[in-house]
Amino acid sequence: MQAIGIIAEYNPFHNGHYYQIRTIKEKYPNHVIVLVMVGNYTERGEVAIIDKFSRTEIALNHGIDLVIELPYPFSTQSADYFAYGGITLLEELQVERVIFGSESNDLDTIKTIAEVQIENNEFEKLVKIYSKLGKNYPTAIACAIKDLTGKEIEEPNDLLGISYVKTILKNKYKIIPETIKRTNSYHSKELEINISSGTAIREALKRNESVEDQIPNDTTSYYKTIHRMDDYFDLLKYKILTEEDLSKYQLVEEGIDKKLKREIQHSTNYDDFIKRIKSKRYTYNKLSRMLLHILCNFTKEKAKKWQKPEYIRILGFNKKGRDYLNQIKKELTLPIISKITKNKNSMLQFELETTNIYNIKNTSNQKEEDKIIIKGE
Repeated sequence: MQAIGIIAEYNPFHNGHYYQIRTIKEKYPNHVIVLVMVGNYTERGEVAIIDKFSRTEIALNHGIDLVIELPYPFSTQSADYFAYGGITLLEELQVERVIFGSESNDLDTIKTIAEVQIENNEFEKLVKIYSKLGKNYPTAIACAIKDLTGKEIEEPNDLLGISYVKTILKNKYKIIPETIKRTNSYHSKELEINISSGTAIREALKRNESVEDQIPNDTTSYYKTIHRMDDYFDLLKYKILTEEDLSKYQLVEEGIDKKLKREIQHSTNYDDFIKRIKSKRYTYNKLSRMLLHILCNFTKEKAKKWQKPEYIRILGFNKKGRDYLNQIKKELTLPIISKITKNKNSMLQFELETTNIYNIKNTSNQKEEDKIIIKGE
């Protein structure tokens, strides 16, 4: 039995995700589909709009066979960390290929750019030059890539795909990258017929607008109550105002710590706070991650300590997924975790701590950390 891998947030699970799964099943009908999914926090530095167990149920109901959790140190950081964590777990699980959405659907260009970033000594020099000229880090990377290859890739799924391929090349992994054409704009905040971006759907849900045309019909009940970063603003405000040393948290650089303490006293909500501290140097995503790390107590020391996944955390499976796990488990080098509360691994215990923070505002009945969603039983 062979496996196909997907790395995703499903925040929310929409028609584009369902299209991807159906396309994979048509092309690889006999393969197991393994999903590495973020837990309760996302790569943009936000809380997931619904909890991880609800998203696991949705994934299993729509064609995924096995769901593995991407730990917080990888799910909430920049693309290279996110990609490394996800690809490393899929490689450990002996997945044959990883399939991801791509705006360009040009795997050759994605591979060329990944190779340049790894092998060309001029790349890092150019990034530093553009950074000194006032470009933020993602823009500096894009400028360096254009200088060295003449190619422009700015869309987020393509950029994430580059990080996937870089991880594979750097670590000499056997997993094969493959793309599926993305049919809508990731950045669009407007709902479109049938397939809309996750961003547009989240914004519509926040405005209490109907998204029935953009998500599978059997998932609508999951989104009656959603999580927002603003729900946690008072907790964040308390943490910033009472913490003596903010500089210990991941991404908090010298100078910004004082600005955080100053501006949060005048901010009425999360978005207002972001607007007050946003600058060319500090993009929305970087600030979101920084604030999330403060909220969840993710320090620079922890980030330095946890450089690679230390376990395989099962969130759910069906019979096909369980059979695949049984087939490969003797060859795995990482432990398979099903009982999080009984395991003393420090990364896993930190995951439990962050989940407890999420659950302060979680009104669903999906709080049990030792739960595994099993489909078909």
